[in-house]
Amino acid sequence: MKTTKDQALIFELSEPGRISYSLPELDVPDVDLDEWLPEEFNRKNEPELPEVSELQLMRHYTALSKRNHGVDSGFYPLGSCTMKYNPKINEDVARYPGFAFIHPLQEEETVQGALEMMYNLQQNLVAVTGMDEVTLQPAAGAHGEWTGLMMIRAYHEANGDYNRTKVIVPDSAHGTNPASATVAGFEAVTVKSNEKGLVDLEDLKRVVDGDTAALMLTNPNTLGLFEEQITEMAEIIHNAGGKLYYDGANMNAIMGAARPGDMGFDVVHLNLHKTFTGPHGGGGPGSGPVGVKADLIPYLPKPVLVKEDGAYRFEYDRPQSIGRVKPYYGNFGINVRAYTYIRTMGPEGLKQVSENAVLNANYMMRRLEGAFVLPYKQHCKHEFVISGKNQKKLGVRTLDMAKRLLDFGYHPPTIYFPINVEECMMIEPTETESKETLDEFCDRLLQIAKEVEDNPEIVQEAPHTTVIGRLDETTAARKPILRYQKA
Repeated sequence: MKTTKDQALIFELSEPGRISYSLPELDVPDVDLDEWLPEEFNRKNEPELPEVSELQLMRHYTALSKRNHGVDSGFYPLGSCTMKYNPKINEDVARYPGFAFIHPLQEEETVQGALEMMYNLQQNLVAVTGMDEVTLQPAAGAHGEWTGLMMIRAYHEANGDYNRTKVIVPDSAHGTNPASATVAGFEAVTVKSNEKGLVDLEDLKRVVDGDTAALMLTNPNTLGLFEEQITEMAEIIHNAGGKLYYDGANMNAIMGAARPGDMGFDVVHLNLHKTFTGPHGGGGPGSGPVGVKADLIPYLPKPVLVKEDGAYRFEYDRPQSIGRVKPYYGNFGINVRAYTYIRTMGPEGLKQVSENAVLNANYMMRRLEGAFVLPYKQHCKHEFVISGKNQKKLGVRTLDMAKRLLDFGYHPPTIYFPINVEECMMIEPTETESKETLDEFCDRLLQIAKEVEDNPEIVQEAPHTTVIGRLDETTAARKPILRYQKA
């Protein structure tokens, strides 16, 4: 591992006598800890804490913050992850006292405003997805997948159909799909893609039978391609007695233009921390609401939020419910942010979001297709995949090119996913980036492709400008160092 010359000193600034903060005088009676804590829990020696000045402390954490990468600091083109800007008005509204300072155990009559927001958000998501009812309980996307599959399972079992043990998943699916199916007690069965990158209808017919509980599908799929034969797929599944599940990770491509419910889907989950601008990843938590068609409403997690006589309450008397899947109101703060975004954008704004996301992705794809292999030539939706297999022939992997992007201050796109594209690079620009940003990123990728031909070593040994150089990835995975060790 390569390090910069000052890295070893970053945690070695302590000098005795330096003070960064003075605690106020104790204004409560001092106590003898021996009376309150068992002897084994009492500290015998003073803790070894750094002694630094306030200025040193501020500079230290400010420097660390600059080493982090996020949507506020730079372009973040992770395919299938919708890492778009989080509007700051969302943060302002989430901090309103009526939202930020309520307690989940308060009586319902004291939090009617919060319940009204939740109810309105549910209705907004019903309109966006074409479902009949929505629950906000699930904590994130995969949790929503599991919740939806448990409702599908409850539906089949309520009809005495206990032999439906299979969930069909495309070979290009998100990895959470087969994982969620397995956790929900199903067997995941793969359906192949055709030469256009879409579900092969003949292979789907082959794997569908009386054991089929559901087909899990992302549309557009993880290659960024719209499943043109979605209504035929819905008919195949429904004729076999199964249900159609929509992975909403790629909803950013179709908002306002198409609805899963109109395509024949029975269950939908959405990623509010992605599509609807809640903070993503380390800025979380997430939120993964699930919408269902009418015949699955009885199985929604309880309690279900209802409106009666102008008031809002939670309904617990749901005998067919799969039960509670998340405490209290779900991840309430993320729901507030998503509701703020929806109300700010309005129906036409949400539609424009998808139109701009699709435009940006197609623009980048056409700029890059000459330098990289483009496995699927048709127009994409909000994301696209290119392949570095030609560069691999010259001794440079997609991983190398991703690391080289770090030298230019970019977070690399998703690589090696979907797994059915060799040396895959998956790029999602989202709608919030300017043409200048897209051009700069494309210019750097084109520059890297040229470096592969003229000076491959500079790519193979990248990154060169980061605090941490190229890692020994095998050792890092097998023997990670999880805490600071003084040199």
